[in-house]
Amino acid sequence: MNINRRHIATAGAGLLAMAAIGIAAPAQADDKKNDDKKKGLASLTAAVEAFRVAMLKADKAAFDKLCSDQLSYGHSAGKIETKAEFIAASTSGKSVWKTITFDKVTNQVVGREGISRFILTGQTESEGKTTDINIGVLMVWREEKDNWKLLARQAFRL
Repeated sequence: MNINRRHIATAGAGLLAMAAIGIAAPAQADDKKNDDKKKGLASLTAAVEAFRVAMLKADKAAFDKLCSDQLSYGHSAGKIETKAEFIAASTSGKSVWKTITFDKVTNQVVGREGISRFILTGQTESEGKTTDINIGVLMVWREEKDNWKLLARQAFRL
């Protein structure tokens, strides 16, 4: 077979096309990953806010929806509760949140897990006594069936 300029040009064009496809495919995959990550971060941020609202309203149904069955809920004083214990204590009416804010919130998505850190400030009322709260919180979330579920929470004194 004789190789001429036409053969070389055709081969070169083919290599250029293959290179363009090879570059475009990973770029498209990266774009999809970035879009998925942004959606995941937005939905995690919404879940953290929904949890704050559930705390303020003592909303049993919201807590049940937002918490994993394997929840480990740690308080700043060292008490650890299961999902059932946490929900029962948070909705009993014995202690009520008067105000609650999450400040300096940072959320991060790592695969199917989410990490949220913030400063929780607010006031609770229990037996007629108002108490100011100012603690740090770490929450670990897990994506379960396209919903974020709180898997672990640990508060610490500042």
